[in-house]
Amino acid sequence: MSNFRNLLIWQKSMVLVTKIYTVTNNFPKEEVFGLTSQIKRSAISIPSNIAEGLGRESSQEFLRFLKISIGSLFELQTQLEIAKNIIYLDEETFNNLYEDTRELERMIVSFTNKIKNN
Repeated sequence: MSNFRNLLIWQKSMVLVTKIYTVTNNFPKEEVFGLTSQIKRSAISIPSNIAEGLGRESSQEFLRFLKISIGSLFELQTQLEIAKNIIYLDEETFNNLYEDTRELERMIVSFTNKIKNN
C-alpha cells in the first residue's frame, strides 16, 4: 500500500485539524476539558483513522476505518454547530469550517466508493 501522507483526504484532514486548533484557542478557558477537548479529539480522529486504516491488511479493514473517520467528521460538524449556537464561533468562522468539513466528507465518501468498486 502507499503512504498515507500521499492521500489527499489525509492532507485535507490535517489542514482541518490545524484550523480547529487555531480556532479553539479562542474558546473560553473553562471549556478546555469540555467542548474544546471534544472538538479537538473529533478532528484528530479523522486523519488518524485514515492513516491507521491504510496500514491495515485489507481493503475491508481500510473501509472500516474510513467509516470511523466519517463518524468523527459528523461528530465534529455537530460540535461546531454547538459552538456556533453558544457563540464561541462567529457565523463566518463557522461557515468556513463547516464548508471545509463538507468538502472533506464528500472526498471521503467518494474515496470509499472507489475502494468498494475495485
